[in-house]
Amino acid sequence: MQPIWHIARKELSDGLRNRWLLAISLLFALLAVGIAWFGSASAGQVGFSSIPATIASLASLATFLVPLIALLLAYDAIVGEDEGGTLLLLLTYPINRQQVLLGKLLGHGCILALATVIGFGSAAFAIGVLIDGVDLSLLVVSFTRFIISASLLGWVFIALAYWLSSISNEKSTAAGLALGLWFLFVLVFDLTLLAILVISEGRLSPDLLPWLLLLNPADVFRQINLAGLGDNSAMTGIMALGQDLPMGAWGLWIALSLWLLLGFALARFSLTRRII
Repeated sequence: MQPIWHIARKELSDGLRNRWLLAISLLFALLAVGIAWFGSASAGQVGFSSIPATIASLASLATFLVPLIALLLAYDAIVGEDEGGTLLLLLTYPINRQQVLLGKLLGHGCILALATVIGFGSAAFAIGVLIDGVDLSLLVVSFTRFIISASLLGWVFIALAYWLSSISNEKSTAAGLALGLWFLFVLVFDLTLLAILVISEGRLSPDLLPWLLLLNPADVFRQINLAGLGDNSAMTGIMALGQDLPMGAWGLWIALSLWLLLGFALARFSLTRRII
């Protein structure tokens, strides 16, 4: 456990030195506060509307932003160390490759989790202090669920970034693969699913369609937060399919956790086979 902690502390100190934690926290805080107060401006309403509307908007924002930031944090975690010659040096110590991955995941995960708590937590604090008559219990529960699930989503993409970094020979290749992965899960997946629904013309089994959402961790994250609002009107488009999933909230949490385990398993397998 001690080698894992040393690597995690090194990654955390690098993140603090490179201002990653400060930058991500400020970005999350500004966007969250902006959405809370100006998210309904397109409908002619300026000011805080409601907690469910705010969480629904934040979930859509985090679906785009959190995976991208996680990939930027970790895409060069392995190949960057290899190019710099530090990975070979690190492995000369009594530490195995799984411990290297666990230490890096713990360090990068702490950076992202702290930034998520500080950034989105400040928005929740501002709403609780500045808005009269807000339901504090609903505010705490909704934002706690959102912050934990956003952190878990980030950890999933950090683990997937390690996998891409382990199979790449250059940082530029890893960056390109990371960008492609982001496009696949954040943009292409839902469009492809819509295309399948249109092309199939109802030939696909209705019982199968909701399960397809579990193939995308970003969609699982949105389902966790939208289903937790108890307002089905927030589920539109592809997300409406999630209403037919025969599982409760814990099932969605388990699905997102399994994505984390899958990403780490792929990274561990690729790093074990990597020739240094």
